[in-house]
Amino acid sequence: MSETNINTKCVQAGYTPKNGEPRQMPIIQSTTFKYDTSEDMGKLFDLEASGYFYSRLQNPTCDMVAAKIAALEGGTAGMLTGSGQAANFYAMFNICECGGHIVSSSSIYGGTFNLIAVTMAKMGIEVTFVAPDCTEEELNAAFKENTKLVFGETIANPALTVLDIEKFAKAAHAHGVPLIVDNTFPTPVNCRPIEWGADIVTHSTTKYMDGHGACVGGVIVDSGKFDWMAHADKFPGLTTPDDSYHGITYAEKFGKEGAFITKATSQLMRDLGSVQSPQSAFILNLGLESLHVRMPRHVENGQAVAEFLEAHPKVVKVNYSGLKSDKFYDLAQKYLPNGGCGVVSFELAGGRAAAEKFMKNLKLAAIETHVADARTCCLNPATSTHRQMTDEQLAAAGIPAGLVRMSCGLEDKKDLIADLSQALDAV
Repeated sequence: MSETNINTKCVQAGYTPKNGEPRQMPIIQSTTFKYDTSEDMGKLFDLEASGYFYSRLQNPTCDMVAAKIAALEGGTAGMLTGSGQAANFYAMFNICECGGHIVSSSSIYGGTFNLIAVTMAKMGIEVTFVAPDCTEEELNAAFKENTKLVFGETIANPALTVLDIEKFAKAAHAHGVPLIVDNTFPTPVNCRPIEWGADIVTHSTTKYMDGHGACVGGVIVDSGKFDWMAHADKFPGLTTPDDSYHGITYAEKFGKEGAFITKATSQLMRDLGSVQSPQSAFILNLGLESLHVRMPRHVENGQAVAEFLEAHPKVVKVNYSGLKSDKFYDLAQKYLPNGGCGVVSFELAGGRAAAEKFMKNLKLAAIETHVADARTCCLNPATSTHRQMTDEQLAAAGIPAGLVRMSCGLEDKKDLIADLSQALDAV
């Protein structure tokens, strides 16, 4: 059979039962695994054989789900993590150590902004932030001799800017470094960044992939296309012997297709342990099986809500790339022809006070520190997810203090609009 469609991959990829085996992906709820001899186990520790010995590093259920997501993104290998935040940290720290430098879009999730600008700075890693719509000249000017990677979000949370993936990939590759793209909001159903030049893709699987607010998680997918050995001096962790793992040189032993994820697993997961549980991976897979069915409905609801808000006199501005008036509409038509996501952000006349009153009067939409769920929810980022940022940083990230982020769920769009209408009447 030829390559299957992504809709089929959502349902079938990652696990194919053999004769007499469980039809549903099994939960291997075990911390450890038994072997007949020390020699058998030793081969695993030497990375000479594939298998499992301790679930902090790898677990069969987690690996099957990671394989499914890698298939959806068009990558060669994947690794689940305990959260989306852990996925982004591992993806960057796997190649950028003390003394390194990151070029990042300034329009990213507040937690990731804080991770790069504050926590990783304490680890001796510098960052230069650039606007997502910067010119090629401005982007190239951000690179330094010690730059190790470029980072951005396909659709930024919550500013909803759209990343010009090809532009950022071109600049990254011209400077001999990979592009890492957080693809949480579109999911691979609506965008596959690897097809546009991204080298590594991350997700907070807590969001649309799970889709029901049931379990926290993250994933890293490697495209298997970046040639680490061609830029060996920039990535010694991958291109020189690892003394903590018997002198293995990952890029030589596992090639472009497996080096990055193998190192992330055998080094970072071993030492830092932000593992996803088999139970959470099982729940995540249930969400993945309907991802291709749910995303079009999220987009349909997001588009309807955005159009309603744009026409409302109490709304100053609406951010949604499906609107022709949106600054990123043309980029969205290129990268997201089937729509982006169900998240809409908007600014009310009256600023933060108006936003607070609006949210208090919502009936269907709940105020939650969450997004991309089957149920509609909303929040004011400046007082929640992005409250660690200054007003200047908020402005740079495209997040006014009075901005409301609304994540349209799977309810009937007419009911969502009715709820919005009555809440706006109260403002």
